[in-house]
Amino acid sequence: MKIVRTVAALRAELREARAVRPAATVGLVPTMGALHEGHLSLVRAARRNDDVVVMSIFVNPTQFTEAADLAAYPRQEAGDTALAERAGVDLLFAPEAAEMYREGHATGVHVEGPLTATLEGAVRGSAHFDGMATIVTKLLLAALPDAAYFGEKDAQQLRVVRRMVADLGIPTRIVGCPTSRDDDGLARSSRNVRLSPEERSRALAIPRALEAIASAALLGETRTAELFARGEEILIASGVSAEYLAFVDPDSFAPRERLDGPVLCAVAARVGEVRLIDNVLLGAGATADSDAETIPRTPTKEP
Repeated sequence: MKIVRTVAALRAELREARAVRPAATVGLVPTMGALHEGHLSLVRAARRNDDVVVMSIFVNPTQFTEAADLAAYPRQEAGDTALAERAGVDLLFAPEAAEMYREGHATGVHVEGPLTATLEGAVRGSAHFDGMATIVTKLLLAALPDAAYFGEKDAQQLRVVRRMVADLGIPTRIVGCPTSRDDDGLARSSRNVRLSPEERSRALAIPRALEAIASAALLGETRTAELFARGEEILIASGVSAEYLAFVDPDSFAPRERLDGPVLCAVAARVGEVRLIDNVLLGAGATADSDAETIPRTPTKEP
């Protein structure tokens, strides 16, 4: 595995790879480091589908709306490098902030509408998605991959990236991969390491609430107000403070009152000082992700 820290070096390595194998495909796994099994499952998906696997590690300052959250975000490059290499990454792109945001940087990417104004956009502000969309665009233009891999846990982010890529005509296929979970059901996140043992136990109310909502939907409940009440009860009983527990259209993220088609149930909650997100797709005809159907599915619980 090679490590590069500039866009010029990244492009040079990919030019060489494509010169040797003109038909080779490139898969990009964008990350902010603090790698865990969820990130590695994305690498495996890319490894199955592409000839060259690139991972980026960059803690993007422009998508953090809280300075404390940025400061607390774990940084562990040595460990991340070892994990990436073992997982099968060919090229690791680990730039400094000055490389991605050069002096005088004055251009950003903004996706409008309820897709970015609701849920995460409402809680964290529009700057969050502006920062995310801008850095993902810069990474895609730096590598020009055939495919880029994102986890479905960040469902709103995934949808924003799809909208942005379609609108800007970026020739990269965006692949959503199933949420990776620990054996106890908690969605894997770099923030999980900040949970105390007691907080970790309370955090399990999040997947339990989503499971209860999904079970009620399978039994025929279609009113999202009733589903909300069932999920909220479980969260409150565990002392978990939800920032939102919402039922939205999985494409537009407009609110939905009934399950008269696929509906995304998304939750964001704080457990102590740690903010966690998760989601489940409900309703008739619900599928995990259209593009993910072209790749082998990763088990929900890793062995």
